[in-house]
Amino acid sequence: MVFTGEKWLGVLLQVVITIGLGAGAWAVSRSVISRIVGRVSNGYALLKKPHFRWAQPVLRTLDHERRVQRAETIGSLLTSIVAVLVVVTVITYTLGALEVNVAPLLTSVGILGIAIGFGAQQLIRDFLAGIFITLEDQYGIGDVIETSEVVGTVESVGLRITRVRAGDGTIWYLRNGEILRVGNRSQGSYTDSTEGSSPDEALTGAGK
Repeated sequence: MVFTGEKWLGVLLQVVITIGLGAGAWAVSRSVISRIVGRVSNGYALLKKPHFRWAQPVLRTLDHERRVQRAETIGSLLTSIVAVLVVVTVITYTLGALEVNVAPLLTSVGILGIAIGFGAQQLIRDFLAGIFITLEDQYGIGDVIETSEVVGTVESVGLRITRVRAGDGTIWYLRNGEILRVGNRSQGSYTDSTEGSSPDEALTGAGK
């Protein structure tokens, strides 16, 4: 596409405005998400009001470390989603300003997305499971959990992988989408039936 000097000036101005608005939207969104994460991490009083009683299973009072972990995980997820939306929007409007026909491009991207979706079903399943594990506070760092594969202490909880240290020191990497049943001994009133044994020995014995 050939533009005259005056036309190029208008296109350039439109592109700059688009990028500026995108950067501004990203900065504002990130600031809002950071403030929300900070308030949730500190136990923001608004979440404890009667109006939010329906959300207590998700927003129930937790110890500081657990609350910070969940807030940061959700904040990171929201930040990533906003970043993708802002970048896609800016690119689309920029191409439109350059009078590029984006319809075929969007169609190609849609077809590619469907193909990737079919090939990454397990990955998407792991991500969704990780999100719900975090939102529902099924377990967190430091909890002793029991799954069909292992009994051990949770060392990290990601959107795709949960890392667990078993009683014998083995590090297990569990894909979130494959954890069909999990018991959290730290949240309940679990009592170790192996008296006089160390925690590591108890975990090893329970895993046999």
